[in-house]
Amino acid sequence: MLSKKDLITFNKEFHEGKIVNESSLDFALDQAKRSKDWLKAMAYLVRAVAVDHVFEDGNKRTSALIILAISEMQGMEMDKRKVDEIVVTLAKKSMKDITKIERLIKNAFR
Repeated sequence: MLSKKDLITFNKEFHEGKIVNESSLDFALDQAKRSKDWLKAMAYLVRAVAVDHVFEDGNKRTSALIILAISEMQGMEMDKRKVDEIVVTLAKKSMKDITKIERLIKNAFR
């Protein structure tokens, strides 16, 4: 699974990697580590970044990168256009339900 350092590195591709909501990020990383389901772990991380705005800027782009990176680690192909749509939907609706986030992500599998 991804570490805090990995997520900061991802965000630095788009902005400065400055964390502004560390408690949400720490909670998401803890839940991801505890989960035996990689999709659920991904959903926790994506929710923290896209909805809770963990970073100063670049949260949606970082969330998309998280989805693509974890999917690649699992040998899954994603529709990048759908990934972008998912992240925008999550952010706009402030979606917090992990199960719903998992379902949205599943829809982007090829």
